[in-house]
Amino acid sequence: MFKGLFRLTGIVVLVCSTFPTVLWADSGKQTYTGMLGKMPIVLEVSADGSEGRYFYQKYRKDLVLSGTKEGETLVLEEGDHRYGEYKPLPTIRLQPESNGWSGEWVSPKGKVLKVQLQPANLPPVPADTLPYLVRLHDKAPYEYLRLQGMKLIQGKTETFMGYTLQWWSEPQSNAELFEVISGYSAEERQRINQQLMGRLWREVVGYYGCFANYADAYYSQISQPLWMTPSVMSVRVSTEYFCGGAYPDQVNDSINFDTKTGKSLTLEDVLWVGQGKPLHYEENYDVYNSSSESSTAYSDYRNKELAPWLVAQLLKLYPTEMTTTPEGENDCGYNDDYPWHYPGWYFTEKGIKLEPSFPHVAAVCQNIGWGVLPYNLVKQHPGGVALQLP
Repeated sequence: MFKGLFRLTGIVVLVCSTFPTVLWADSGKQTYTGMLGKMPIVLEVSADGSEGRYFYQKYRKDLVLSGTKEGETLVLEEGDHRYGEYKPLPTIRLQPESNGWSGEWVSPKGKVLKVQLQPANLPPVPADTLPYLVRLHDKAPYEYLRLQGMKLIQGKTETFMGYTLQWWSEPQSNAELFEVISGYSAEERQRINQQLMGRLWREVVGYYGCFANYADAYYSQISQPLWMTPSVMSVRVSTEYFCGGAYPDQVNDSINFDTKTGKSLTLEDVLWVGQGKPLHYEENYDVYNSSSESSTAYSDYRNKELAPWLVAQLLKLYPTEMTTTPEGENDCGYNDDYPWHYPGWYFTEKGIKLEPSFPHVAAVCQNIGWGVLPYNLVKQHPGGVALQLP
């Protein structure tokens, strides 16, 4: 089993290539590979040269760049003064060449290292590459190159609701998730595990992105299975992070699957109380994956139709809880619409568990032990995907 899943859990090491195409991210940034002194680096810079970042392949963590043009010379200052403390910073001065850039890195104390960069050329991905990594390859080559050579560590094996799970973690970020190794057909497991391992690598990318924004960042992620049946599956991914700003934050993200197809489910796939065909809009912060629906239509439905309907149903089901505030807290306003515009949700034994959404300062209001919509109610308002629910 382990050998058969290796392509899902490990990253194939990038090999040298002579493909001539220059790779651009969706934002118009260009990615280069090359050497700074004796160290291999990957560098990304905006089209106008005003900003960028790079990492040493040995360490993988970003060093931010701010740039200016002096004629044809691109001058990139390494680091920033965002917190008001001025200090001399290293500078990279680059001259354009027919195939890239050449120049020097100069430290504040005068140390000079040669820099040589060429446009990043990535070979096509193997046919069995994770879909998430394919999207990085095509749309975010800088992040794809950062992941090259990284390996996951095999962890514990456990049984949950009759299904066998194999845990994996990435040692630098400590991100963790599991694959399903028994309980579904081989085809179902492959599709489910593509989703799970893609999410694990997405957490690794998030870890490095957090540290790019703030040197003293903190990023911690844990996962747990919530519900698994022959037709549906729910997994909790919890992330605590501080990437700069006024305060830390926490996200408890429940990801839900149709286990027959391996596709992720939105609430509209399961429950639809609007008119016409159910929408399918994935608001999941995966900037390398696009949604099939208009965000305007989605927000209109959530604000004007779903939230009022949910409040009415929850008031019938939980009249006391909907009008009670946790001890020692301000009014959570559960009977208002706004906490239910974008609720978290997952499958349980008796129905869909809803979790209201609040800003960080009112995070205690999210922790409710109620909020289950019974399946007999959900079935009266089926969503866009035919599912076998209890």
